[in-house]
Formats: sequence, C-alpha cells, structure tokens
Amino acid sequence: MNEEVHIIMKIIVTKDNIEGGTKAFEIIKKGMENGDKVLGLATGSSPIPMYDDMCDSDLDFSDMTSINLDEYYGLKPDNDQSYHYFMQKHLFDKKPFKHSYIPNGMAKDIDEEVDRYNDIIAANPIDIQILGIGRNGHIAFNEPGTPFGSLTHKVQLTESTIKANSRFFDNEDEVPRQAICMGIKSIMQSKKIVLLAFGESKQDAVKALVEGPVTEEVPASILQDHPDVTVICDEVAAAKLDPKYRK
Repeated sequence: MNEEVHIIMKIIVTKDNIEGGTKAFEIIKKGMENGDKVLGLATGSSPIPMYDDMCDSDLDFSDMTSINLDEYYGLKPDNDQSYHYFMQKHLFDKKPFKHSYIPNGMAKDIDEEVDRYNDIIAANPIDIQILGIGRNGHIAFNEPGTPFGSLTHKVQLTESTIKANSRFFDNEDEVPRQAICMGIKSIMQSKKIVLLAFGESKQDAVKALVEGPVTEEVPASILQDHPDVTVICDEVAAAKLDPKYRK
C-alpha cells in the first residue's frame, strides 16, 4: 500500500448526503473565488444535493463552462432519462452556464462525436471534476477493465450498471446498452477531483478506492495517483474504511 497516496487524498466523512453536497458546493464556491472557470459535472443521485445548493446560492455561473462526463447513446436530449434532461432539471434551468457541453447521444457518427468531445475537453481544461462511484468501482461509465489511458469513447454498459440504472426506467429493457463517456485519462487531467459516495451500497467501492491496489478492475482506484482528490462520503459509505482514513 502506498502511504503517500493517502496523505494526498483528502477524505471527508459527513453525517449524510445533504451535508456531503454542501461540502462539495463549498469546494466549488472556493474554486470560483480563486478563478476556476471550468467544471466537470456528473449525473446520478449523488450530486443532486450539491446541485440544490448551487441553485439556491447567489453564485453566478454565466461566465463558467461545464463539461459533463457522459450520456446514454440513443436517447434524445428531451427524453426524461437522458443526461441532458437531468442537467437541465437539476441545474441549468436555474443556473445557466456560458457553455454547457454534454456528449450527443444521437450522433450519427460516434467516432466523429468522440473526436469532437475530446477536442472540447482539450480546449477547456477542467478545474474541478465532480465524480460519483458505482458499486463495482466505475467512474462515469468507465467500467472495470477500462484502460487508464482512455480518452472519450463509446462504451458497452455492464449488466450490473444496466440493472442499477433500471430503477429510473419503466423496465430494464428500456435501459440503453451503450453510452458515450469521458475517458479515465481525461478525468485524471482535471486539476482537482471531488468524488461523492453515499449509502451502504457504496461501502466496498469506497474501501477499494481508498485502500485497495491501483487496478483497472477498480477504475476509481486510479484516483490514488492524482495530486488533488477529495472524497466526500457519508458515515454509512465510509463504514468499512480503516479508522485512520476517517476524519
């Protein structure tokens, strides 16, 4: 185990996801005060309290750029399960950004869309990247086995991810099987990373992220090699962590 890694990685354990969202919001606010202009954003339940705080704040994002991690392939932007729709509902309708980039899930040429998105990320270096984590340690749709050197790419979703996401659809058959996703190398190029993890289902993933070996079988474990990572998790998600990592 690389002890230096755990000195670098900051772990904040909160009472619940609401307090965790506020901690993440405070990091964004401080970053903006220090001149940050580009936010990497995530979807899913974990960042919603943070987005609520952003919407309720007096912060002005009209000179900011956002770049989302991923989008389902095959869902139109106005589909209520698309990540375009999610971001509009939870953030952009109340707090518009100067530029908001999300992969085009309806692109006819996937390779062309992947290249376009890589160019967007290269032209707009991410100051703060918000992440969630899957039960199997995935970040965004970068599933176990995804190369650490990957850039934006089309992915085949695993059965575990399809099953986890099926709760948002009428039935599992409606869950898209593919997505366009920012790669792990792209994520690691962000200047600061804030990962949110809440609930019992994330206990094993959080432990592997913080204490486990760096392996492509746990994509989030690569964050141990990033110089500025903050992990925000509630007491339940942190329950399996060695006490020395809990603050």
